[in-house]
Amino acid sequence: MKRRDFVVSSTLGSVGMGAAHFSLGGIPVALGETPVPPAPAAATRKILIAGGGFGTAFIRYMAQLTGKPRPKLLYLPTASADRPDGIISWFRNCAPVNCEPSVQESFIASTRQLRGWDEVMLTVDGIVCSGGNTLNQQAIWKAQGIDQVLREAWDRGIILGGASAGSLCWFEEGTTDSRPKELSIVKCLGFLKGSHSPHYDAEPGRRPLYHKLIGSGQMKAGYACDNDAGIYFEDNEVKRVVHTRAAAGVYHVTLANGKLEEHKLAPEMIS
Repeated sequence: MKRRDFVVSSTLGSVGMGAAHFSLGGIPVALGETPVPPAPAAATRKILIAGGGFGTAFIRYMAQLTGKPRPKLLYLPTASADRPDGIISWFRNCAPVNCEPSVQESFIASTRQLRGWDEVMLTVDGIVCSGGNTLNQQAIWKAQGIDQVLREAWDRGIILGGASAGSLCWFEEGTTDSRPKELSIVKCLGFLKGSHSPHYDAEPGRRPLYHKLIGSGQMKAGYACDNDAGIYFEDNEVKRVVHTRAAAGVYHVTLANGKLEEHKLAPEMIS
């Protein structure tokens, strides 16, 4: 079996016996289906982002934030077009963490994808979205209805996160390299209010463009993250600022009294 086939089959699980059924907690379930648990009465909505580099330290921190001893963490690599090397890196980065990692591809076929998006995404404890092309990611999610399932996951208290496109996607808008020739504005899910700029220290054009857009009123105030630095939000409140590299920073960029202001936040080291 090829490694890619193994990853996909391991994620989707083995399915057989056609329309046979069994009972789980008194609920009849067809083989190949996964029951979606009822929504909790109230849940804290959680998002953990990084400007770039959502590696083992961020995965470990996400696992801790779930409050589960061995949480189920799902990788959603839509923005990277389900690249096999990214999927392999996900499992490698999860290996030192006490969690159950899985992956859900978006480029699928009905003959192989036997569970609905909700059956997959609402039965895990955390969802990490890949970097890549944010514009294409958003288009695919909306066409497939994945955006609505992610909203429900957030409302249920399933922690969401990622870096680059996987951080930008949760905000109302931000700067992206998803189009030809130059950085531009992309509109996203809007779970987190305001704007975002990832790769703030890694790509020379990011900071001046972010300043220009916010300073001119073309973009809402927001948060910029260097690679290896990020923010943990509960609802829309910043609860903790973190980094895995001493020089990596997080910034709140606003327009106050017609003047652009950039405030550096104080991150804590995670490992």
